[in-house]
Amino acid sequence: MTTSSRRWPRRLLLALLLLAGLGFAAFQAAIHLLKGKIEQTLGARGEVQEICVGLSSVEILGLRLPAPAAEGKAAWPAADLLRAERVVVVPSLADLLGARIVLSSIRIEGAYLSILRTPEQKLRVLPGLTGQPAKPAGEAGTPVPAISIGRIELVDSAVEYFDASIQRSPLKIRLEQINVAIDDLLLPDLKGQSRLQITGIVKGPKNDGRLEIGGVIELASKESDLKARLRGVDLLAFKPYLIRATDTGVKHGSMDLDLHSTIQRKRLHAPGTLTLNQLELAGGGAFMGVPQAAVIGLMKNKAGQISINFALDGNLDDPRFSLNEQLLGRMGAGLAETAGISLEGLAKGVGSAGSSVAKGIGDSVGKLFGK
Repeated sequence: MTTSSRRWPRRLLLALLLLAGLGFAAFQAAIHLLKGKIEQTLGARGEVQEICVGLSSVEILGLRLPAPAAEGKAAWPAADLLRAERVVVVPSLADLLGARIVLSSIRIEGAYLSILRTPEQKLRVLPGLTGQPAKPAGEAGTPVPAISIGRIELVDSAVEYFDASIQRSPLKIRLEQINVAIDDLLLPDLKGQSRLQITGIVKGPKNDGRLEIGGVIELASKESDLKARLRGVDLLAFKPYLIRATDTGVKHGSMDLDLHSTIQRKRLHAPGTLTLNQLELAGGGAFMGVPQAAVIGLMKNKAGQISINFALDGNLDDPRFSLNEQLLGRMGAGLAETAGISLEGLAKGVGSAGSSVAKGIGDSVGKLFGK
C-alpha cells in the first residue's frame, strides 16, 4: 500500500471532524441568535428571571407576560396574560439564521394562562403575540418574527377563562392540571392545520369535572374536526348563565357532554349527547323550556340521570345563526321528547328559559368550536 493511500482515511477523518466542529459551532451560534429573538418576541413587557443557553436548547426560567394596559374602560381581568415556571425551546438549524425561526419543540411547565371573552363576544388569547401578521423588514415598528413550531407542550398548568359578555364583572371558569399538545403551529398568522390534544380538570364550587379535547384545527380559519368529552362538571360553575332571565335556579348537579364538532368552509356540524346528573332545581317555572315538575319527575324515573341527544348545524358567517340559541332549542327539544312533552308545548316555554343550562353550556362550547 502506498503512502498516499494510507493517508486518505486519516484525511477523511480529519475532514469529518472539522465539518462536525463547524456544524456544532454554527448550531451554537444559532442557539445564541435564538436567545436574542426570544427576547425580541417577548418585547418590553415580558419579564424573565433567567435565559440559559445549553448545548441544544434555550431554557427560560420565571417567564411572565403582564396584562396589557386598560383600553378605555375595559381592563384585563387578570394580572398576567401568561406565567411559566420553565420553558424549554429546542430549535431546528434549518432557517434559524434567517428571518424565519424554526423550532422543533417548546415545552412549558407550571404555566398560567388567562383568556378573555369581551362584551362584544370576541375571544382574546395573548393579545399582541398572536393573530398579528409579521411586518416586513424595514417597516416601522419592531416586527414579530415568523415562527414555525413542530410541537408545543403545556404541562401541569392552569387556565382561567373570563367571560365579560355574560355579566358586568367577568365570570371566571378555572381549569387546572391542564396538559396540552399542539403540533405544526405557525406564528403569528396561525395558518395551517394543527393536531390538538387537551386534558384537564374543570373546577367547580362543589365538585371538579374532567375535560378532554382532541382532533385537528386551523386556528386562522377555525376549520376543525374536534371531539370533546366532559365528565362530572359542576353545573354551579355555570350559575350566571343558568339563572339569568328565568325563575329556575340550580341547587346541585353535574353534567357529562360528548360532542363531535366539524367546521368546514364556515359550516358547523356537531352531533352530541348531554347527560344531566342528580339535578336539583330551586324556584318554580321551567327548565330548558320544560316545566320544572316534569324535569324533576323525569330525573326520579331515570334514577338521577337524563341523557339528551342533539345535533347542531349552521353557517358561522350567517349573522342570524346563534350557536347558543340553537343549542338551547335542540337540547330543550330533546329534553321535552324524553319527558313526553309536545314540541308545541316546549315552544311556549323556551322564550322564558333563554338562560337555562343549555345557554350556559352553549356559551362555553362556542368558544372552543369557533363561534
